[in-house]
Amino acid sequence: MAILKQNQFEFDEETVLNTVMIGHTKLWKVAKEREAIYALADFTEEDGMRAGELEGEFGEMGGYTAESDAGTLLGELGVGEEYHQSLMKDIPSNLKVRVLLAQAIFGNPDILLLDEPTNGLDIETIGWLENFLADYENIVLVVSHDRHFLDAVCTHVADVDRQKVKIFTGNYTFWYESSQLMARQVNDKNKKVEEKRQALIDFIARFSANASKSKQATSRKKALEKLSIEEIEPSYRKYPGIIFQPLREVGNQILNVDKLTKSVDGRVLFKDVSFSVNKGDKIALLSRDPLAVTSFFNIITAEAIADSGSYEWGTTVTHAYLPQENAQYFNGTDNLMDWLRQYVPDHVKDVDEPFLRGFLGKMLFSGDDVLKTTNVLSGGEKVRCMLSRMMLQSPNVILLDQPTNHLDLESIQSFNEQCTDYKGIILLTSHDHTFMQTVANRIIELTPKGIIDRLMTFDEYLEDDRVKALKEEMYK
Repeated sequence: MAILKQNQFEFDEETVLNTVMIGHTKLWKVAKEREAIYALADFTEEDGMRAGELEGEFGEMGGYTAESDAGTLLGELGVGEEYHQSLMKDIPSNLKVRVLLAQAIFGNPDILLLDEPTNGLDIETIGWLENFLADYENIVLVVSHDRHFLDAVCTHVADVDRQKVKIFTGNYTFWYESSQLMARQVNDKNKKVEEKRQALIDFIARFSANASKSKQATSRKKALEKLSIEEIEPSYRKYPGIIFQPLREVGNQILNVDKLTKSVDGRVLFKDVSFSVNKGDKIALLSRDPLAVTSFFNIITAEAIADSGSYEWGTTVTHAYLPQENAQYFNGTDNLMDWLRQYVPDHVKDVDEPFLRGFLGKMLFSGDDVLKTTNVLSGGEKVRCMLSRMMLQSPNVILLDQPTNHLDLESIQSFNEQCTDYKGIILLTSHDHTFMQTVANRIIELTPKGIIDRLMTFDEYLEDDRVKALKEEMYK
């Protein structure tokens, strides 16, 4: 059994290659004993016999190709060869996560336990991991908030709710949609039992047919075909009510960006960024440099200054921003009611307790929760407060920098659905593949040599050969 280690400092004094090979516990133990015997000054006949045994075991376990196998695995996870002989303490923290992931996978364990394995990975590396695990022949137990990842690798879902664990057939989307359908069925008193039953049978058949399009979903498809509708249960989980209601529609002039350029410590984040936002746009912003998009958001919300260039918002625009870092909003010890009250816009009158409780209640702060002070909030609670603040603004443009950070799956699902249905303008960046794919209808990539701007979905952008070739040019 192998576990994805969470302590990034555990192997500080080991090389990157050795850290990966430590993942194959038996092989590593044999390798160390073998090294110790060959290092002996007085090599006895008994030592020779033991060395022979160890050589046999070492060979059977693939010891002679272990270093090159580990190197290949690291390369596929985006850890370049120049790091392989470096000590773990000397490599960037985002690469440490990948090395520990390689360690867990190395040695083909019978049971693989992965806790949030996509954290710190880019879209391409997550895609590689999805394909690797989908074809993995042994058992994988994974905890993740990445719905696209769960859909790609899972054949079953274990729902931990109300101190009980229940196993359901299918991936995350099947579990979510079937449990929601069943919940609606339970509440629908008008439908006849047989109609409800047929609706569930049709749902299973439809989902099974879709799943079969993917070569990775063969075992899941077989399991779905054996599924009886009695195994589907309604979900009793609580989902927040994230609802942005624009006070007015945007005009024709929304946002014009002209030759914006930004560098940090001599590193060009983006250069000559020019584009106009049009009605109906839901734009996914990308960059290989994660600081680039955050800096862009900070510039167009007047929280930072560009090196050169300009931007202009239309007069009809009311924008609300969800920043990636929100610590500056929670410095005091106000309770949630008082905290939210300070962000009520001027046009809103009659701001009484029920009014504020309504916005906080949508974010699942009920009863005495609204009297919590802001200095004791968890990361997820802070994001939900920020969403209450955004909803108060009645924005017709929303800016989202990593909106799923710190949120649980219920909040992510609700947020995603609201953004899909939202009639206003969205500019977002996210590590959540499903969020980007289901919301965005336009992709803009910020690079050190300008932008790539395409009217297409996120998946289309990732798969477009012309875009891939252009990206290589833009990041040279």
